[in-house]
Amino acid sequence: MTITQELESQQGISQDVIFPPSDLYSDEPPLETELHLRQIILLLTCLEWLWRDRNDFYAAGNLTIYYSPHQRKSKDFRGPDFFVVLGCERKTRKSWVVWEENGKYPNVIVEIISQSTANTDRGLKKQIYQDIFRTPDYFWFDPYTLEFAGYHLVDGEYQPLQASGQGHLWSHQLGLYLGIHEGLLRFFTPGGELVPTPEETAEQAEQRAQQEAEKAERLAAKLRELNIDPDTI
Repeated sequence: MTITQELESQQGISQDVIFPPSDLYSDEPPLETELHLRQIILLLTCLEWLWRDRNDFYAAGNLTIYYSPHQRKSKDFRGPDFFVVLGCERKTRKSWVVWEENGKYPNVIVEIISQSTANTDRGLKKQIYQDIFRTPDYFWFDPYTLEFAGYHLVDGEYQPLQASGQGHLWSHQLGLYLGIHEGLLRFFTPGGELVPTPEETAEQAEQRAQQEAEKAERLAAKLRELNIDPDTI
């Protein structure tokens, strides 16, 4: 389906069967590779961990977005690899159904491209996200070639984002940078610090505790050299 046909379908009357409300399951094909799966899980895990105290967003990966203006399961659906919707209830969903979510579309979309999907992600999907979804921030990333690009919606058209000195791209909607770290796409704080996974957070805490213990031991050894019992202080 061309973008023109897709846009025209927003105005025509579909003859498809209407599905009951809240009963639209995601219908996405399998991911291309294990690396694509790991990349999506990494983005989802890091954002949910960073925003663990927030309940005003929804983030998902490889999930169908239904957006038919006639509330039908027709050709009006897309399945971004990763997307975030802001200003909504944080809860589990079978799919994202626009007409059941107060007309909300994703604020941020990230496509993990491959050789077979690259042209669609750079072309048709980009235009749909621009012209129909009006998604403010759109990124794509190839975990094999490390191709990385981002766009921000300005006056209804996507404008390329300019990379920071570290090669990161700013997401206006998330208030975070996206950038490549050890071959995978990661989030970074406004100050340029890597947003960790829960496991990385635990490792960092363990390292800090170890460093404090080693510092305390060095201080105790110094006190003993001065004939001072550190246990009496």
